[in-house]
Amino acid sequence: MYIERDIELALQKNIRHFSAVALTGPRQTGKSTLLKKKFGNKYQYLTFDDPLLRERAIADTNLFLGQLEEYVILDEVQYVPQILPFLKIIIDKKPGKKGRFILTGSQQFQLMKKISESLAGRIALFNLLPFGFDETRSVKTLSSKINSGEVFFSFACLQGLFPELCVTKGISSATWFGSYFQTYLERDIRTLYNIGNLSDFFRFIRLLASRCSQIVNMSNYSKELGISINTVKSWISILEASQLVYVLQPFSNNLGKRIIKNPKLYWNDSGMVANLTGVSSKEILFHGPLSGALFENLVLQETVKFFYNNGLRPNLYFLRTSNGIEADLIIEHGFKVYPFEIKLTKSPNTGMAKPLETFHKLFGGLKIEKGNIICLSDESYELSRNVFVLSIKDYLTYLKKIFFKS
Repeated sequence: MYIERDIELALQKNIRHFSAVALTGPRQTGKSTLLKKKFGNKYQYLTFDDPLLRERAIADTNLFLGQLEEYVILDEVQYVPQILPFLKIIIDKKPGKKGRFILTGSQQFQLMKKISESLAGRIALFNLLPFGFDETRSVKTLSSKINSGEVFFSFACLQGLFPELCVTKGISSATWFGSYFQTYLERDIRTLYNIGNLSDFFRFIRLLASRCSQIVNMSNYSKELGISINTVKSWISILEASQLVYVLQPFSNNLGKRIIKNPKLYWNDSGMVANLTGVSSKEILFHGPLSGALFENLVLQETVKFFYNNGLRPNLYFLRTSNGIEADLIIEHGFKVYPFEIKLTKSPNTGMAKPLETFHKLFGGLKIEKGNIICLSDESYELSRNVFVLSIKDYLTYLKKIFFKS
């Protein structure tokens, strides 16, 4: 069963204007399935997951590329980055031929570095993450169940939003994630990076999962695991490259209010976090120590998906100062600032609006839009003079209105 992906419209639009398109994202987010479904009739499909194909491409790149059909999907191209300069030569011979190549990769930074060196100006870049709210609701076996933010939060954490977990009946998320990490460690990490001890790296992954939605403290991570701070930095970069985590930067804009400058770390699938931290029931999910952090993680991951699926660059930040002023999420668009608080509740009270009201008062020199509390409420309404309550569904609709005003 194929589920239409929100990113398809942006992909189809840009493939008509660029010589090549690159689609990156974590393993098992459906990159190959999407491309085969939407472009398989026109494009030859080759994957460098195949070691024999990989060897052919490396041994004689000119010969390999000379045997390709006119339109080609090259999957997992991070394994053969040396072909990218040759693709540039092919593209430049016929610059008017658009959509000649579609590239995919599961290691964004590894691939992006080579692309920026070889194909800058010739390629459109996209990221595909696991299913989002609307995509999950499109799964026929789930759509009648995903009828509220509360149900979506529960499903996203206890099952996970990778396509196979959503469309396959009876699949065990614990077994699936166990296999996923084994594959990730063996095929990607060991192959592409000199990571050292894989057991230590996996312990690091579990530690970061337990600290999701928190400010990154590299010194503490270093002490707890007995590794150097440089190793911590390197390993976070690897997880970013794999697009398993998203690092949210602090908002400063020269505000000078004793801003906390360390970033916060989120995961691109809340089900992965829950699996790594042992959150396995609704009781633990809604009342355990990670409840609020997991809901904040869910909102952030859905926000990132919105931007990626529409081919937009996310200008996302958070604010926290040493004297207690904070906003969980800040979105910049144009010259406007949109502040949000994220609360695991169905009934926000006026006290929850105070941080956003304070933000408005202290930083009135900015073009600040009304603040919003994103929560599990089934309805959206005005809570105070400058603050509204938004359900998850209405929050995503609100983003569309901001970025796609008619």
